[in-house]
Amino acid sequence: MANVIVVGGGPAGLSAALFAAKNGLETTVFDTDGTWMHKAHLFNYPGIGSVDGSLLVDTMRDQVDDFGVERHQGVEVTDVEERDDGFVVSTADDEYDADYVVLATGASRDLAEELGCAFAEDDTVDVGVNMETSVEDAYATGAMVRAEEWQAVISAGDGAAAALNVLSKEKGEHYHDFDVPADAERVLGSLVDEE
Repeated sequence: MANVIVVGGGPAGLSAALFAAKNGLETTVFDTDGTWMHKAHLFNYPGIGSVDGSLLVDTMRDQVDDFGVERHQGVEVTDVEERDDGFVVSTADDEYDADYVVLATGASRDLAEELGCAFAEDDTVDVGVNMETSVEDAYATGAMVRAEEWQAVISAGDGAAAALNVLSKEKGEHYHDFDVPADAERVLGSLVDEE
């Protein structure tokens, strides 16, 4: 089973982690809790009338935890580098191997630059609609790929796009994550049964 490391615990990172883990990929998140969501109150997130940004992040964390994401809260990634057929993600205390990396570090583009990702003329990380960078199997999301449009819902979509592209690569065909009511009963029922 392929493993995905997500660097960042805001809407982009947690969305990527949710889609990856929900669909069977071993997923790890490193989250320094520096998300701008702690300063936000959202009235513009579809499906939610009004929510405190910190509460939304807490709910997203609960979701990824329910799907078995290994979440390293308060742990900073200091380096990401290509090695062999994947990546090595370093923290102050350890190194972790990954087949795929999703960078979701807000406006901080340092890790992408150190990894050798191409940048656009506006100093954002250059990605396509699938969020893959010029470094194969490395993805960038959210504010690091946008000069202006820093919205939680856009970032969450970026994270989902990255994870779906990873899943498509792993499955060898376009993967579309679409659930029906029976799926919800089966998946969410099993989560309730485990508690």
